[in-house]
Amino acid sequence: MTTSDELLGDLLRQVSRSFYLSLAILPRPLREPLGLAYLLARAADTVADTRLIARAERIGHLETLRRAYDGHGDAAAVVHACAPQQAHAAERRLLERVDATLARVARLPAADLAGVRRVLTTLTDGMLFDLTRFPGEDARGLAALDSLAELDRYTYLVAGCVGEFWTDEHLAHRPRLAGWEPTTMRAQGVRFGKALQMTNVLRDVPSDLEHGRCYLPAAELATLGLEPADLLDPAAALRARPLLERLLGVALGHYDEAWRYALAIPRREWRMRLACVWPLSIGLATLEALAQHPNPLAASPPVKISRAAVRAILARSALTVGSNRALAAEAARRRARVAAHARLAATSVVDVES
Repeated sequence: MTTSDELLGDLLRQVSRSFYLSLAILPRPLREPLGLAYLLARAADTVADTRLIARAERIGHLETLRRAYDGHGDAAAVVHACAPQQAHAAERRLLERVDATLARVARLPAADLAGVRRVLTTLTDGMLFDLTRFPGEDARGLAALDSLAELDRYTYLVAGCVGEFWTDEHLAHRPRLAGWEPTTMRAQGVRFGKALQMTNVLRDVPSDLEHGRCYLPAAELATLGLEPADLLDPAAALRARPLLERLLGVALGHYDEAWRYALAIPRREWRMRLACVWPLSIGLATLEALAQHPNPLAASPPVKISRAAVRAILARSALTVGSNRALAAEAARRRARVAAHARLAATSVVDVES
């Protein structure tokens, strides 16, 4: 039988990119449900992105996975159909381990099991929304979200729900969080997930357009005299700068709540603090790079920060993790730089004590 250590070791590292950093530092009782849920979500996302398989079949496979993830189906047919189509060995191995991952999930305590199933249902709903909302596979079939409200709903389905799950798991397993007000912290957890997803949305506009997806709302583009297809032209993409700046403002609002969440974590829960501070710091640094770029909506390759910059963030946060004042000051500096380049009002992240 495959052990959790095998699944949450090399396999998780190979397919999770930066999220592995946050998962790896968590205590084991948290790492297992969060890590197993991530593997299954990543497997479903791999199926959704397997363009060698017809879209209608991928939708059927996702619906099968959703039933299997909820304990009411068998994923074997999906694995058989999709695993051989993977160009990357890690993604093929991930799909081949779905049954083993489901077996480990089934052994979780009842509350953890219910949480994993709940978040996976929402995440697969988001993937199905994506496949049906964007019917094309390339720029010729380009479609766009309609409104800011639809974009907000999308960011909840694919990331905000993870913030809820993350919060519930920590509340259940970490007694030091007994002072947290669950409703408030879950809401801030949702904003945490939305902050990171908005960063992905803004960073990935050029590549998403190439695959027929425009997450910049059509109604907002129309106010600038633009249609989604216009963004394929770098000169027209530059005209969308006011919308980029507005969405950077939305993202910064989410980051403000996310930082309040992180700074509310007791200092003795340093593992959880680092697991939250790392993605927030990397995300804000990415927003800063986007805001500074002359035309990020047409950038190729997409804007991202260097590995050296990531290493510097990890090292610096390891030294400041115990100080709310130091963490908030660093976040405020990055936020101010984003706001300055995006011509937004710069405000403090949160009032803190040292």
